[in-house]
Amino acid sequence: MARKEDKVKIKIHSNWKLLIVIFILIILLFVLIYFIAREDSQIIQARECESESECVPVSCCHPDSCVPINQTPSCKGIFCTEECSGPLDCNAGHCGCTKGKCSVIKDK
Repeated sequence: MARKEDKVKIKIHSNWKLLIVIFILIILLFVLIYFIAREDSQIIQARECESESECVPVSCCHPDSCVPINQTPSCKGIFCTEECSGPLDCNAGHCGCTKGKCSVIKDK
């Protein structure tokens, strides 16, 4: 007598709930990547400088703050008093780059 082997049939059932959850997670991952990339680009745009040489005084006479070099004021034909009144006057400080922003750095 010949023995018949039992054939096991594998049935694959679609699990729609799992598929929907995976799809939602993929969408959330893309949204997260988008916002992280957007935030990084805003941080890069907010940087004014990388080094001290990229910062200059905001005005020609008695400046009290610093700006990026592309915003350098035109001091042609301007005369200033010899008074030491600003934080950058008479070697009291200089312009520098601190955490990506131009700022006054006091000299010691």
